[in-house]
Amino acid sequence: MAFDGLTIAALVSEFNKYLTDGRITKIGQPEADELLITVKKNMDGENKQSRLVLSASGGLPLAYLTDKNKENPMTAPGFCMLLRKHIGSGRIKAVTQPGFERVIDITVEHLDELGDLKEKHLIAELMGKHSNIIFTDDSGMILDSIKHVSHLISSVREVLPGRKYEAPPAQDKSNPLDVSRNEFFERVFTKALPCAKAIYTSLTGISPVIAEEMVFRSGVDVERSAAELDEEDRELIYASFLKLMFAVETGGYEPCIVYENGEPAEYAAVRLVSYGEDAKSYDSMSSVIQDYYREKNTSSRMKQRSSELRKQVSILVDRAAKKLDVQMKELKSTEKRDKYRVYGELLTTYGYSVPAGASETEVENYYDEGRLIKIPLDKTLSAMDNAKKYFARYNKLKRTFDACSELVEETASELLYLRSVKTSLDFVQSEADIDEIREELIANGYSKARTGKKIRREKSVPLHYISTDGYDIYVGKNNIQNEELSMKQAQGNDLWFHAKQMPGSHVILKTGGKTDIPDRAYEEAARLAAYYSSGRQAPKVEVDYTEKKNLKKPPHSHPGYVIYHTNYSMTIEPDIKGIVQPSPNKSTI
Repeated sequence: MAFDGLTIAALVSEFNKYLTDGRITKIGQPEADELLITVKKNMDGENKQSRLVLSASGGLPLAYLTDKNKENPMTAPGFCMLLRKHIGSGRIKAVTQPGFERVIDITVEHLDELGDLKEKHLIAELMGKHSNIIFTDDSGMILDSIKHVSHLISSVREVLPGRKYEAPPAQDKSNPLDVSRNEFFERVFTKALPCAKAIYTSLTGISPVIAEEMVFRSGVDVERSAAELDEEDRELIYASFLKLMFAVETGGYEPCIVYENGEPAEYAAVRLVSYGEDAKSYDSMSSVIQDYYREKNTSSRMKQRSSELRKQVSILVDRAAKKLDVQMKELKSTEKRDKYRVYGELLTTYGYSVPAGASETEVENYYDEGRLIKIPLDKTLSAMDNAKKYFARYNKLKRTFDACSELVEETASELLYLRSVKTSLDFVQSEADIDEIREELIANGYSKARTGKKIRREKSVPLHYISTDGYDIYVGKNNIQNEELSMKQAQGNDLWFHAKQMPGSHVILKTGGKTDIPDRAYEEAARLAAYYSSGRQAPKVEVDYTEKKNLKKPPHSHPGYVIYHTNYSMTIEPDIKGIVQPSPNKSTI
């Protein structure tokens, strides 16, 4: 998600509420391209403290309010020292967004050395790799910036102390807050581009996501060319645009994060209707930004940390699959064994009537209601020797069949287990989860123990949810937890759920001894079982469920493997929105 003009507008509205008329009490520079400014303001008769983060990181420029502090370097950088000198105890007069650009202008009043009231501007330009934080006086002269940009770096605009501040170069776009109807129609509906692209290439601060949302709300197909729309569709899009801009002008923001497959996909300052209902609403744009990037970073970090393990398990799965394929082909080659046994027995019975040197014979098959059957013969052998040859071939194939059947069963079980481990890696949420899966592989002989000092981590625990009707539901995140939940912690009449014939989590619905469990609780537990399985991408998943007392653990089977012969099934969507997950998770049940 781009840090667009609409996001900036929502943040500026929030900053004005918590920072304007507040006094700066502390300025820190925890990173080379980041400021942390502490502001105290009297609100509702109380002195409330807010911390403003301004980051000019080229990879991820951000601005938001936080309640968390950051450690600063022992020696403050020069830019930080300059800010402390000039506005260290200044009062924030206003926070503005020039031209709906990705720019935040913070006006600060302070007293100079002579006691005269002066104004300074702290300008955060949040524009990808060109991001910067610039400090100017009231005449627009640059006093310093967190990044110096000379003519060697940019021939368009220098950002250096002593230079006049110039706004970032315009991109030939209109300010959506000022654009007239005629200008909107002329700019947008003359472009032979898809509707959404025509909007975000014409208006400042509008990202592709917001443009697509705008068109979606109008009911017009986003892929249609803007230049080919009829008058009615143009009016619908313009009305949708006006409604969105009215929300900006009146502060009617609805910050949210939308999720896809349980992971944050996008965020916005307005409700993203186009993404359906899988969205989490917030009261604060700052909270959205913090949660989105924390969850995104956690997800990315866990994928990165578990990449080595994923690669190892993928290799094991591929190896087991190839091994099973070879064994299945070998097993298939034994299908003719019974035919050879019948040939041998019929030749033993009718061999006396077979003439010497015959290449085949036709006899009655008493195993098939006396129908005639042709038996190929080696004409250099007698009928009895041909019978012995067929019996030898039968016995060899039977031995192969018996051995292969056992191997196929073992390899199929191993493949199912390894696929369950691979699925478990999709659900890791912490280092402890990764460690537990690694230890499981070591314990089962699939991996070697690491040498060196072991880092003690918080114990990984199953996921805990509470159904709409107040019943506790627990979800195992790996095979160790699955077995612990199903075979040790669940009671006799607790309900067990699992996606049918596919790798996935064991889900336990705690009944508390009750027998009249609402259907909704069954459905929510089944949805969790479907979601935490390899079928989570499917529109519907079949889920088996039964009482815990019906589960059996076969001797010497892999962790998390159970069998059952009494169960019910339901087909349900792998959709878990609306099911409450308390925080933190309980560690015991």
